[in-house]
Amino acid sequence: MKKLCVFLISFLLLKFSLILCGLTETSCFWRIKSNEENDRDLRTDCGFALFMTPGHVDEDFYSGLIDFGIPTSKYEFFLVLFFATDEINRNPFILPNMSLTFSFGVGMCFDTLEIIDELNSQQNNTSRFLNYDCGMYDCDVELTGPSWTTSLKLATYIKAPKIFFGPFHPILSDNIHLPNVYQIAQKDTCLPHAMVSLMLYFTWTWIGMVISDDDQGIQFLSNFREEMQRNGVCLAFVNVIPDNIQLYMTRAGIYDKQIMTSSAKVAIIYGEMNSTLEISFRRWGCLGVQRIWVTTSQWDVTTCKRDFSLDLFHGTVTFAHHHGKVSKFKNFMQTMNTSNYPVDISQMRMKWNYFNCSVSKTNYSTRNHFSFNITLEWLSQHRFDMDLSEEGYNLYNAVYAVAYTYHEIILQQAESQQIDELIGLSYDCHRMTSLLKKRVFTNPIGELVNMNPREKLCAEYDIYNIWNFPQGFGLKVKIGGYSPYFPQNQQLHISEELEWAMGATLFPTSTCSMTCTPGFRKFHQEQTADCCFDCAWCPENEISNETVDMEQCVSCPEDQYSNTEHTHCLQRYVSFLSYEDPLGMTLACMSLCFSALTGLVLGAFVKYNDTAIVKANNQILSYILLVSITFCFLCSLLFIGHPNIVTCTLQQTTFGVFFTVAVSTVLAKTITVVLAFKLNAPGGRMRGMLVSGAPNFVIPICTLVQLVLCGIWLVTFPPFIDTDTHSEHGQIIIVCNKGSVIAFHFVLGYLGSLALGSFTVAFLARNLPDRFNESKFLTFSMLVFCSVWVTFLPVYHSTKGKVMVAVEVFSILASSAGLLGCIFVPKYYVILIRPDSNSLQKYRDKSLH
Repeated sequence: MKKLCVFLISFLLLKFSLILCGLTETSCFWRIKSNEENDRDLRTDCGFALFMTPGHVDEDFYSGLIDFGIPTSKYEFFLVLFFATDEINRNPFILPNMSLTFSFGVGMCFDTLEIIDELNSQQNNTSRFLNYDCGMYDCDVELTGPSWTTSLKLATYIKAPKIFFGPFHPILSDNIHLPNVYQIAQKDTCLPHAMVSLMLYFTWTWIGMVISDDDQGIQFLSNFREEMQRNGVCLAFVNVIPDNIQLYMTRAGIYDKQIMTSSAKVAIIYGEMNSTLEISFRRWGCLGVQRIWVTTSQWDVTTCKRDFSLDLFHGTVTFAHHHGKVSKFKNFMQTMNTSNYPVDISQMRMKWNYFNCSVSKTNYSTRNHFSFNITLEWLSQHRFDMDLSEEGYNLYNAVYAVAYTYHEIILQQAESQQIDELIGLSYDCHRMTSLLKKRVFTNPIGELVNMNPREKLCAEYDIYNIWNFPQGFGLKVKIGGYSPYFPQNQQLHISEELEWAMGATLFPTSTCSMTCTPGFRKFHQEQTADCCFDCAWCPENEISNETVDMEQCVSCPEDQYSNTEHTHCLQRYVSFLSYEDPLGMTLACMSLCFSALTGLVLGAFVKYNDTAIVKANNQILSYILLVSITFCFLCSLLFIGHPNIVTCTLQQTTFGVFFTVAVSTVLAKTITVVLAFKLNAPGGRMRGMLVSGAPNFVIPICTLVQLVLCGIWLVTFPPFIDTDTHSEHGQIIIVCNKGSVIAFHFVLGYLGSLALGSFTVAFLARNLPDRFNESKFLTFSMLVFCSVWVTFLPVYHSTKGKVMVAVEVFSILASSAGLLGCIFVPKYYVILIRPDSNSLQKYRDKSLH
């Protein structure tokens, strides 16, 4: 039952993969491998020797050379050599009347390094190792790869020119120590930027890295770190795998634990195959480590039979050098005469054969039996679009590089009339070396090939995703590409059809922290990587809405405010203490009502000015006080309504002046009462002061001082119209800025000192005898006045916006009402309700009894 379920799941994913390839129109291939792996094939390199022969090649030329089973991992190299030499020999414009052939070098792709070590231990190697001396030909060109170590060792023992067709390696570019070694592959200078671009596209900002402990791995790590720092990608861990197997085995457990416990879902692998790095890669696969492996094309391997996941975006993402399609290779494979190439193909186990196919063109059927003993005839009957691997394409170019070099030598000999001997056999290695060093040509598919390492450009890449399925099946899909020659934001291209077919939710993420959604900003903690952070709400009136993981929130304009989610700025509406506002309407009504009441009291005093209660309390001062109280009530209306430059200027000055008049009048009345009761004291000084009306001078003097203070205020730093965007959420409150806060407090302080003085004098005269003595009323009125303004200061400074204005208006009304109520309401009551008490004669008669 379990096997049936696995088969059904595999079949469904396989069908989905076919549909996916059809939707995206990308190249894909089937990987068919046997259950038993022959790791021996993966540890070998191939060495070939190219040379010219006069005339045409006999059909049985290779019969005596290929009498062995070719390793399946190297089968492509032989096919490429067959195809390239056949194509060149059929071209009448290259090597006319000559043929380009090849033979096999180092161990014929078996145990290469072991053969080289044996070569080193022997003294005479001419008879055993074909073409690695000048015993047969003047100077053959050796083609080695795909491992650079083979070319490096061969360069020590064999001085013939060598072209390395594996991945570019900087060690082989040392012209001083390796003058005869050339590389056909392009440099991977732009590979770090290409990989970082892919990380950013899929938001893989938290990744691991596994490199080999050599100069190339360390240099790649250094270049990758530079790209990471510029683009906000962080390393979760770095495993530097030593080359020494004994040292690696002592640390293998540490490497396993580090990668298995890391939260990074993506890991980059960079280094050579056939090393301890490859051992680690295969080991992690068999341990069930599920990661997205991002690497180069040479790491396109199957790690273990259990390397299978239901996740459609998993496995290995490889960067392969982009190259054109050699279209004639397919026709060659379908039409080649196997009798000319006596290779027992039917007996080869197809462990690592890659067929690039377009599913829409392939007659796929579940009835097809995928056998491991597939003949070349079976392949020719199916519509496969054959494509070369990266090393195969490099080998193809290397053959053409040699052919063009031979062709140039022939032309030079013809020009110098050096054709006495057989053409092609009378040159030396120095001439071949000098020509190969600067070889630049265009291959048959129209791509430029440059052998000069200093002139090699950054490579373009095709990006593939490789999926491994049970029963040895695999699928490779091209998901995009990278070109360093496009503008910065167009260098990476990911197939839009692929993203649509798979769905955005199927692409895994690899981040250290959760993404900060709009409305939040990143908050970095100390001693953590830049990619590890917490998310914090944006401050008031700041937003983050354009992208995720914003470092700083953006402040809204002054006329806008942030919504509750801090994702958008909303328009503020203008607000002020208006007459339409309930609070403003209430305060305005109170001001008008109190003003009217004060007017009624003043009218009553004027009407009954000849009564005892009016005459006894200095009616002129009472009139002045009532008028000033009326203006105090009315000046509060300046604080209500839309502020303008006139109202802002008059608000505080009129308030200060009218209250100064009122308080100074109270002070004058208090002084008058005190002087009146001091008339019986010895001497006539007090009487003279009272008769002369000296207390009345207190009012203009005190008012003049306040006018001077207000004048200085208006000249130095006058009030102005201001906006308050912080007091009320979503509102722009138009207020009158006081300008100089110090001047405002000076005005209040001066007013408070007058009130305190009036309160003190009135308090001292509170017990003076007289029926109409108003000292007690004056005392109580000043007590109310001082209490209101002492309470005003802390409340005023603890409020904002319209409420602050309302507090000041209320204080004006309350203090004015205190003066009116405490001083004049009792008298108004006597005048209107108790007129019988408003008589001096009545008071005297009552005193006699």
